[in-house]
Amino acid sequence: MRCKTIIKISNSTEPGSLGFGRGIVQLLEGVEELGSINKATNAMGMAYSKAWKIINSIEKEFQVRLIDRDGARGSALTEEARQMIARYHEILDAAEAAAEEVFRKYYGQPQ
Repeated sequence: MRCKTIIKISNSTEPGSLGFGRGIVQLLEGVEELGSINKATNAMGMAYSKAWKIINSIEKEFQVRLIDRDGARGSALTEEARQMIARYHEILDAAEAAAEEVFRKYYGQPQ
């Protein structure tokens, strides 16, 4: 038996809001690593149009720009995006540690 922690940071009370979670983090980290949204979506097996919808939705929800677009030369993350990713990882690490502690209390060591 194992414990899995999923974190979604939301800035909206609307039920359909995407929030800032694992999927957008993976997409943004792919853009950072590969230098373009197109390359990141190809690596993830995601449609380019879906990626743009997600990025635009998150930018609107959090009132922040995530991507600096440079046409054919690719894209780069904004400093705000890097900060959001770093905070997400910090929150996830802390939540995982707390969840594992509670899990051990009731089920012993995870296998």
